[in-house]
Amino acid sequence: MPPRAIDFSGRPFHFIGIGGIGMSALAHILARRGVPVSGSDVSVNGISARLASLGVRVTPQDGSALRAWGDCLPQVICSTAISDSNLEYQLAQGLGCPMFHRSEVLAALAQEYESVLVAGTHGKTTTSSLISHILLEGGWDPTIIIGGEVNTWGGNARLGQGRFLVAEADESDGTLVNLRGRVGVITNIELDHTNHFADLAQVVATFRTFAQHCGTMVLSADCDTAAQLGRELTTPVLTYGLNVPATYTVGDVHYLPTGITAEVWERECLLGTLALPLFGEHNLQNTLAAVAVCRELGVDFPLIQRAVTTFTGARRRFELRGQGGGIEFYDDYAHHPSEIRATLNAARQRWPQGERRLVVVFQPHRYSRTASLLRDFGPVFSEADVVITVDIYGAGEANPTGVTGEDFAQEVRQYHPAVTYAPTLEQVEHHLREILQPGDAVLFLGAGNLNRVIPRLLAFYQPSDPLAVG
Repeated sequence: MPPRAIDFSGRPFHFIGIGGIGMSALAHILARRGVPVSGSDVSVNGISARLASLGVRVTPQDGSALRAWGDCLPQVICSTAISDSNLEYQLAQGLGCPMFHRSEVLAALAQEYESVLVAGTHGKTTTSSLISHILLEGGWDPTIIIGGEVNTWGGNARLGQGRFLVAEADESDGTLVNLRGRVGVITNIELDHTNHFADLAQVVATFRTFAQHCGTMVLSADCDTAAQLGRELTTPVLTYGLNVPATYTVGDVHYLPTGITAEVWERECLLGTLALPLFGEHNLQNTLAAVAVCRELGVDFPLIQRAVTTFTGARRRFELRGQGGGIEFYDDYAHHPSEIRATLNAARQRWPQGERRLVVVFQPHRYSRTASLLRDFGPVFSEADVVITVDIYGAGEANPTGVTGEDFAQEVRQYHPAVTYAPTLEQVEHHLREILQPGDAVLFLGAGNLNRVIPRLLAFYQPSDPLAVG
């Protein structure tokens, strides 16, 4: 079914929940295109403030911005996070505004470009950011819609004048099936978002529909589930992998404290060597996916080589937030067991065992994920010297199973000798002040609000440090 008609010619848009990372990216693109945009949210953040600087009217969710359009009823955009009980949603319905899901706007925009849509349980943000960075460095001037903030273009979205659009394609609510692109990417497939998916089979079915909507698919051969899906498709498939035969593979790999070097092979042809300022096997996989996509789009390998050396990553992906008192503080979005394992392995690549004490603070995200994957979380913290776990960040979910933060800590204690449960952010901050030592690296992991602790700790340890602004 083609996407529903959305009017990009000048009819206003109103976003309920405009401060979200996906919603704000779409609002940014529309505002840059000169379309009137307004939005509301429960609180103003840095992203919504940046939108306001583009002329977007941002208000609390009180209906004022919606009413301000008068008789010119705007097209109202919501994400799955907005429920039918939201008062502004009900007001928009009562006024007769056309209502669209966020994914429908992205799908309609994607139809206007030669779109690259990056999907997968993990690695979407880094992979889509890398592809975008390479295309920018090569002068292709892409339009970009990413689920994270990237220094290269100073945010989570960019309006370009070229023919390519690169977008992160989120599977969390099943709306991935709305998207169609010239090239689709699946970095891996695992069970996650158990508030929406009952089992892995449902996840695979969603990715299968997405793949059938794309002209060419780029799939990870290292992920058995994604590789099996690729064998079932009738659309053209390119594969990439580190440890198995694939269209794009690597050789002579070196994981160094400064990054990764690897030879890149395209079928039987050696393209050359990449030097990545990134850490961890997962980032080599992400980079190989980006190579596969860019080669499919016609990018010369020497340009790819040059571009990846200047890629500094996305925010909240092993991001150094500051240092003080001889301690470095890192922020990472990892919240699934596989992501945590990959991030900590990357940390050990950077700091081999015994070189630095690795202190890991983790905030479980969503009761549904914590309950259904609880047994998988236990073993993944093995590379940490010290583990601190926080109460579960519910993200507005109910908790029918009754799983608790203490349950989570007890599970991790079965596998790790040094685990502390500090339920609140205040207790985390207090405990860290007691135990941190010069030379420590502290990793804050999670998709909730844990990283609010970082600026306070930076101010405590070295308020004059230029990095301590957080």
